[in-house]
Amino acid sequence: MRRFIIFLLIACLPGLSLAEEALAFIAYGGLPKTEQSALQRLYTGRVVSIGDHVATPVNYPVGHPLRERFLAAIMAQSEEQYTGYWLVRRYVGKGAPPQVLPDVDAVVGYVMTTPGAVGYVPASKVPPGANVIFKR
Repeated sequence: MRRFIIFLLIACLPGLSLAEEALAFIAYGGLPKTEQSALQRLYTGRVVSIGDHVATPVNYPVGHPLRERFLAAIMAQSEEQYTGYWLVRRYVGKGAPPQVLPDVDAVVGYVMTTPGAVGYVPASKVPPGANVIFKR
């Protein structure tokens, strides 16, 4: 168990540098720029569109440094609160949480090729030509 904890701590070290970098929300094609409150509603399933466009958010796995930063900076929630929210919402038949993708490259690839997709990446990882709809 001790080795596992040490491994997890070491694995998280590369992500620590991401804590100071802005998060950029990128979206496929013509989704319009938006604000934090709209992203909060999108990532909690309260809305399924941005402007007149259907939007499909993607997220990172539990424990990923970018997900932790997103939850703190954008959602103002802990992992437990966010996960609990989605457990209840799914139980009462109100939808499912955003699709989970393993890393930044997967999020960028998905968003750039999937109509309506929305994801977040470190500002330095925004690909050329990407549609940035929010940055914080």
